[in-house]
Amino acid sequence: MKKGVLYTILGVLAAVVAFIYYYVTLPAINIHSSGFWFFIMAAIVVVIVLYVIRKAGKDMAGSGTVALKFSLKEYKPLKWMGILLLLILAAYIIGSILSSPIINAKKYQQLLALENRNFTDDIKEVDYRTIPLLDKDSAALLGDRKMGSLVDIVSQFEVADDYTQLNYNGVPVRVTPLVYASPVKWLTNQKNGIPAYIRIDMTTQDTECVMLEEGIKYSKSEYFNRNLYRHLRFQFPTYIFGDQLFFEIDDEGVPYWVCPVKKFNIGLFGGVTIGRVVLCNAITGECTDYDIQDVPQWIDKVYSAEMLMQLYDYHGIYQHGFFNSVLGQKDCLVTTNGYNYIALDDDVWVYTGITSVNGDQSNVGFVLMNQRTMETRFYKVEGATEMSAMSSAEGQVQNLGYKSSFPLLLNIADEPTYFMALKDAAGLVKKYAMVNVQKYQWVAIGDTIQQCEKSYNELLSTNGIVSQNTDAYQEASGRIESISPIVLEGTTHYYICIEGNENIFDVDLSDDKLIGIVRFKAGDRITIKYLDEGGLNPVQELN
Repeated sequence: MKKGVLYTILGVLAAVVAFIYYYVTLPAINIHSSGFWFFIMAAIVVVIVLYVIRKAGKDMAGSGTVALKFSLKEYKPLKWMGILLLLILAAYIIGSILSSPIINAKKYQQLLALENRNFTDDIKEVDYRTIPLLDKDSAALLGDRKMGSLVDIVSQFEVADDYTQLNYNGVPVRVTPLVYASPVKWLTNQKNGIPAYIRIDMTTQDTECVMLEEGIKYSKSEYFNRNLYRHLRFQFPTYIFGDQLFFEIDDEGVPYWVCPVKKFNIGLFGGVTIGRVVLCNAITGECTDYDIQDVPQWIDKVYSAEMLMQLYDYHGIYQHGFFNSVLGQKDCLVTTNGYNYIALDDDVWVYTGITSVNGDQSNVGFVLMNQRTMETRFYKVEGATEMSAMSSAEGQVQNLGYKSSFPLLLNIADEPTYFMALKDAAGLVKKYAMVNVQKYQWVAIGDTIQQCEKSYNELLSTNGIVSQNTDAYQEASGRIESISPIVLEGTTHYYICIEGNENIFDVDLSDDKLIGIVRFKAGDRITIKYLDEGGLNPVQELN
């Protein structure tokens, strides 16, 4: 074979191998990307291997034997390629060291700006229409159950595991797309795309499969060029996207992928935050590139909870340098082993407790971290860790074997209070619990949220603490259109409707101050104060 033809074949082979590697691994063409460095080193190794093969073929053609020993002096290209490979590897290792907290502890500690705030100023007394009553696992059960009822598409699609929590029209919801059930199902359905996504109201547990007029064409479950990661890489070859891409919907319910772009603040590979966001329309694939400061208000998730917690850990453990974090550990603080979400100021905030690095059973406070802006607020509230509170709640129902979800932090009567769901072995929510943060032996259990809160308020009252949360009440008055007694779990309730008001009001007779409802009948005029929970609204005061 002629030398020119051989060189051409080897060059084409090298290009094909490089393209396949790039198409599969999708490294960013960026010096801050570890994948890019490995891609370059792999390319050099491929060239070296092809060079060795060519030389071996040449020797075999000349002598009939293959000589595997090469003199670097004789074959200078092999020598220089080896040196180049070693230099790149050395640069990568040195860059990693120079980017590490060992050298840059102070810079890591300053990545996150922390603002000290007052708990009762920021966290108003609880409104149950703004807090998620379910965790991700419970939402996944509801999603799977809803999918099982959709007989027309359940054989072709499954529910993805995204379940992104966001605020949708002022209500906490989780959304997740469907995915193709198998490569064969993708082949038969990819022309029309994924027809729907699941939306779950985290306060009422209402689960809806939102059917789309035009299917989702760009997703993580697609193959080839419509795969979300590949679609983004070919449009933005230099961007290093975050470890998580978030499925969200805008105020009109249009599905999008929120794709954070990493920013490296320390050396080549260190101090990762988010610098830009690419918003990809899941239906059309149209992408819009935003600077982090210009991200639209309706987007809720830019920073993952894990990234925010890591940034706080840097702030907490490197206050006195790297070696103090390893040896003396003076004043070292870290986040606790879990997190939850709170809706605040029309954004989604990550909540997690702050404890000593020594792993004791108490928190020194907690933080709220905005997933859109990275704003972080610290609240000095000493008390039990979330795990201790969960154990305390589980101890109240140990005969039933219920397990607690990771708690939310609520304000009840200006008392920091852990709120959690208690679930059975099947993952179904059976009861609710409230545990006082500072006195975690104060535990209230209820079959419903209203019963749990009532028991907790009675517990607080017994200990001299009275709720003043009247601002959360709304007032309604008018003539009673209908009044119906009903018994729920041994307790009598009166459901009343007021003329000209679409709400249904629930009067719980276990509350002694509401017993006067038995004197009313249809046609009587009534004035009530109630909590607006978007459906069955519990009455708090009666006139």
